[in-house]
Amino acid sequence: MAFRKFRAQQLFNGYALLEDNQVLITKPNGTIEDIVRADQAGDDFEELEGILMPGLVNCHCHLELSHLKNILPPHTGLVDFLCSVVTKRGFAAEQVQLEIEKAEKEMYDNGIVATGDICNTTDAVRIKSSGRLRWQNFIEVLSFTDAKAVENMAHYKSVLDAHVAAFPLPHRSVQTPHAPYSISPKTFELLNAVTAGKIISIHNQEHPAEDELYKTGGGDYLKLFKIFGVEKSPFPVTGKSSLQSWLPHFNNGQTIFLIHNTYMPPEDILFANRYAAVNGLTLFYCLCPNANLYIENKLPAVSDFMDNDCAMVLGTDSYSSNWQLSIAKEIQTIHRRFPAIPLATILQWATINGAKALQWQDDLGSFEKGKQPGLTLLSNDLGASKRIL
Repeated sequence: MAFRKFRAQQLFNGYALLEDNQVLITKPNGTIEDIVRADQAGDDFEELEGILMPGLVNCHCHLELSHLKNILPPHTGLVDFLCSVVTKRGFAAEQVQLEIEKAEKEMYDNGIVATGDICNTTDAVRIKSSGRLRWQNFIEVLSFTDAKAVENMAHYKSVLDAHVAAFPLPHRSVQTPHAPYSISPKTFELLNAVTAGKIISIHNQEHPAEDELYKTGGGDYLKLFKIFGVEKSPFPVTGKSSLQSWLPHFNNGQTIFLIHNTYMPPEDILFANRYAAVNGLTLFYCLCPNANLYIENKLPAVSDFMDNDCAMVLGTDSYSSNWQLSIAKEIQTIHRRFPAIPLATILQWATINGAKALQWQDDLGSFEKGKQPGLTLLSNDLGASKRIL
């Protein structure tokens, strides 16, 4: 068998940046064989400029919104952004499909190998089921009132069924809550029942109005509710933060991705981690920094999550809220904005942590013998990436 050999300026194995002059050896199909010193590898290796690393994992995307690229202006604030998204769905089907296809190709070409993708419809099924990437399909439920909880769950179950039929293992599909401001208590109960032991996600604390909604019943989200014909907050006033109000609905061994967390204070991080430990949940905190900058021009306090030993992963969000679908650009933004965080730590979030979060670490996320994680080359300035194998 003819092995392939790769030497880059730096080699990241999923856990650490290795010392200089390391050569990665793979089988022709990309299965990892070994990492050896250059003086032990012979002279037939391929030289690469940049950081050679395992395929990237995008834990949060909305591929079906790719037709909104350059449609919504940046820095509108979250509530106005959401109002725009829900009122700008009337695009021609051909255009929607074309933009999904272009976005999927972009992610494939820049070395993303697996994606946690939010789905409200079946618009992206045809293109995604081509099999070039691995997909965790989060069928996102919106259900504002208890009165329509069963009806809404049935609707999204039909979307789920279409995904299950189109995506055999190792892909997965599951119903998931959209956000604390769009899921009624009864709907949370139903979701807890149907997601036992599964991986789910939820948009968490993207705006101060989310906490205000649960603490007082008022705030900016009332504008969004009116679009859906809901005149006042349908959610219980708990006097607590959004996180402390919704998380206790889950107790069935779920793995939960908390997405964005832009306005998540340290006391809620502590509450979440303690609740998860006591109630058998696993939490991953997903950062989408460029989307946060696009919408709110604000970033989460990343040091708070690190101080509490949170498990971190990365996402791109959608083309409605980002300039590109590039995990490399997310790495670059975090590295520039938070220079105290070691680069190797950020690269872990983009590779092995993402693979563990999606429970695909047996073959993705790191250069270990027998795995087939994909090979991605990250530019030295961290701003671009491309698939090598």
